Amino acid sequence: MAGFGILGGTFDPIHFGHLVLAEKAREACELAKVILVPASIPPHKIGQVAISAEERFEMVRLAISNHPQFEVSNAEIVRSGPSYTIDTIRQLKKEHPGEEAFLIMGFDSLLELYTWKDYRQILNETQIITAFRPGYPVLVNEQQWPEFLRLCRNKIKLLEAPLIDISATWLRQELVNGHSVRYLIPETVREYIQHRGLYRNV
Repeated sequence: MAGFGILGGTFDPIHFGHLVLAEKAREACELAKVILVPASIPPHKIGQVAISAEERFEMVRLAISNHPQFEVSNAEIVRSGPSYTIDTIRQLKKEHPGEEAFLIMGFDSLLELYTWKDYRQILNETQIITAFRPGYPVLVNEQQWPEFLRLCRNKIKLLEAPLIDISATWLRQELVNGHSVRYLIPETVREYIQHRGLYRNV
């Protein structure tokens, strides 16, 4: 059975940390593709997103344009209301019948999964690929994991990869201050931000 990955996020802006995570997850699980899904209205970031969903979608499209196994989906942008992951998973599974879905996320997000809408259904309908963020407390002993994660341990794949710790919040502040973001984001994205004058008054 072929599998596809789902990497959701605000992507405000997309950076190499996102792309390395997507690529290493694709490689480790031999995924046919990874679909990046920019959130329209992230439930946990209402009122905190700096630029429009359409501009963030375009930045993702530019960032992955030269990768044949990466796609960008506007599923959450065209859907009204908050961007709930469970709704996106179900929609993408309908679009890819017979394929297994893998949800890609950092371990810090995984620890908070129980706060997400219908998180048990998320665990039922996907495999999870997770990676430790640099500097994040690593729960090496799985007995330290929250009970809800221990109960579904067979659904979780730990990704061993040298991840890049880039904060989108910090990137936005660098852009506001007029500082260089070369080598932190794809050049096509940097040029788009510059051309559109984004993040100047965040």
